[in-house]
Formats: sequence, structure tokens, C-alpha cells
Amino acid sequence: MGPGSSLGFALFCWLLGEAAAYNPWGFLRGEAELWGAPAVGQPPNFSPWAWVDVSQLQAAAPLHPVAVQCQEAQVVLTVHRDLFGTGRLVRAGDLTLGTASCPATAQNAAENVVTFVAGLHECGSTLRVTPDALIYSTTLNYSPVHAGNPVIIRTSPAVVPIECHYPRRANVSSSAIKPTWAPFRSTVASEQKLLFSLRLMSDDWSAERASAVFQLGEVLHFQAGVDAENHAPLRLFVDSCVATPAPERGSSPQYAFIDFSGCLVDGQLDDATSGFISPRPRPDVLQFAVDAFKFAADSSSLIYITCHLKASLANRAPDALNKACSFDKATSLWTPVEGPRDVCSCCEGRRCPLGGLSRRLQAPSRWQGGRSRRDLSSQPDPVVEEEDVMLGPLLIHSWQLPSRGRMPSGGAGGLLGLVLGLAAVFGLVVLILAALGALTACPQPSNPV
Repeated sequence: MGPGSSLGFALFCWLLGEAAAYNPWGFLRGEAELWGAPAVGQPPNFSPWAWVDVSQLQAAAPLHPVAVQCQEAQVVLTVHRDLFGTGRLVRAGDLTLGTASCPATAQNAAENVVTFVAGLHECGSTLRVTPDALIYSTTLNYSPVHAGNPVIIRTSPAVVPIECHYPRRANVSSSAIKPTWAPFRSTVASEQKLLFSLRLMSDDWSAERASAVFQLGEVLHFQAGVDAENHAPLRLFVDSCVATPAPERGSSPQYAFIDFSGCLVDGQLDDATSGFISPRPRPDVLQFAVDAFKFAADSSSLIYITCHLKASLANRAPDALNKACSFDKATSLWTPVEGPRDVCSCCEGRRCPLGGLSRRLQAPSRWQGGRSRRDLSSQPDPVVEEEDVMLGPLLIHSWQLPSRGRMPSGGAGGLLGLVLGLAAVFGLVVLILAALGALTACPQPSNPV
């Protein structure tokens, strides 16, 4: 073997030895130190780092809702008010720090964030000493105050455990519930075959919703209708809607979110955006959206909805007894789906007149176009039929996900570590391939003749 070949062989052996001893995950050690958490298998560094358990918050939040900075003598929390990632902002006054319930120190309305600044020993924090670190523990508490009606709630309390780790060297979860029962859609036929219906619809109103399981923060889309195919044109109204924890109408507690002959009173609450949908898709169909809620004192999280539906002749103008009124928070006024605004004036004082007994449809008077048409023009009462329709059960639960273990505050660290690790492996592969190529290109020694 000539000197050139010996040198190439020695270089190849050196490259293989270096590759075998190379640790591609060494890049992660520096990356972990950058984000504060000590690398796996390495002694703790000398920089404090934070741990936040957001298992009680919704994982679909676009950004981490709680950011923590563990400083030398204090902890700084920045909390986004879209705490559950539903788009509904929580009230800043419902957020406190620690067992002492310390209030926020600052609020940025433009960015919808709340800031807490507290000393390490303040707000009821606790200290735990381990061989490697001093660990200060506290909690971010979300305790919603009932707004308007104390019988129902639209959001659940949450506790976010927070830890600050200072090296000594130098909430309850539940998966989505799949019920074994099948929620039913109620359809009622009157004596004259007038069909009333109440359905849960998809968010875009294009189809009936297949599931009756909701989370707090979502919106319930209801569609009430009456089948007027063989009748004179009808207009549907929702006189009242009452929620109960059991199918019996007399069960307790009860919450009426539509009342007073078509006033959607739920929309007046501070934490609600409920209202009728205007314009109607058809006169015999009425749609309305209600923010999800459940009973505060009921552990089953089930609700049943009973609505009193009534139909009037489509050519009769709406009045105080036959109306669909929503509360417009922008103007603080009641607005009807159709008709003059004064038909909703009784909703403000909640002193609307009560309707009498409905008048039944009379027998068919003549046939028109192959369909039976009922002549009701002589009836003084515009209400021609009414029925109670029930929908349920609906399961309303909170978004709570299983704990995924402790991890440093700031999710970008794991992504950066993965990228660096892949880059290191790729570099090692390229190095080995280059060495093999050099060995192959080396001239082979010739045998002496």
C-alpha cells in the first residue's frame, strides 16, 4: 500500500471514529438552556424557569393563554382574556393570583391581556425545596361571577398551577363524553295535522346537527318550524322557551330564555349574545341562536328545552302577542325580526299581554292547485294553532383536557429542538457518505508481478 493510500485509509478511519463518538442531540442541550429547562440527563442550569399546567384550558387556543416570567424576586404573568380559545373574552375581574386572590396589576384593553406582578412570597405562594432547586408554586384562578341570572352558568371555573424553579447551584380533566342515548327531535302533530318542529342546526344553518353535545362557550342554533304545506300561508312564532334539568316541565330549576310572547330575554345578560336570526329563511321558519349554558347547581350537565310554538296567518301583521324580538346591545333597544319596532316595546318592561286560547283550524273549504287550503280570514284571532315542543337532552360540558406532563412555559423550545436535532442527523449522514465516496475514489494498490 502506497503512502497516498495509507493516508486516505487513515483519514477514513478517523472520520468513522469521530462519527461514532458524535452526539447529535448535543445541540438540544444548548436549546434547552435557552428556554430555561435543563436538558435530559444534564445537571440543572443556573437560570430560573417556569412550568405552567394549562390542562384545564382548551388546547385549541391559537396562542398560549398564560405566559410566565420567573424573575429574581418576583413572578410576572401575562394572561390573554381569550382564556379557553373560544373567542369569548373573560372578565379581568374574574382572574386572581394565588390563594390570597391578588387582583391584576395592569390591563391592556387593546391586546386583551391582563398582567399580574407579585413577589415570590406574596399572594399565598408556597416554597418547596428539592436537592436541585427552590420551587415557588402559585395558581392563576378563574372564578366567573354569575351575570344576570344566578340559575345558569356559561363558563366553568379553572385553576392554572404555576411553578418557578430556581436552581440551587451558583386541574381535573375529562375527555369529551359520548352519550349512549340518542337525543330526539320533537315533532308535534295537531288535530288538523299541523306539524310543529324544533331542531338543533349546524353552525352555518345548512343541516341538522348530528350531535347534542356542546361545550360552554359554544352557541346553540335552534330552528323552529311549522309544516304549512296543506294550509293557508302561516308565520311561526316562538312564544317562550324554558330549560329544565329533566324532561318534566315542572322540574326545578328552570330558566326561561324566551318569554313574554317572543322576547329573547337571554340576550340582555352581560355574558350572552343570543338573538333571533333576521331575516327569516321562510315565514313558517324561525331561527335563533343562544349561548350554551348549564345549571349551576346540577352535576349532570343535561338540559331539556321546551318551547311554546304558535302559528298565525302570514298576512297578519306582527303585534305584541305575535312577535320575535332580540335585544341589540349596541343600541340598547329591542328589535323585531319583522314589523314595527313598537311591537317589542313591552319587552323592556317585561309586561307583555297574555294571549287567549288558540283557535283551531277549520275544515277545508276548497281545493286550490291540488292542495287543501283552509280559509281562516274570518277569524279575529291571528293565532291559528299552538303547541309545546320539547328538545333534549342536551349535554353541556366544559373543555378540560388530560394533563400532558410538565413542560417549560413557551412551546417554541420543543420545535426548535426538533429542528436542530434533525439538522444534526442530516449532517452526520452527509459526512459518512462523503467519507465513503472518498474511499471508493482512492486508487487500489497494484500487486507486484
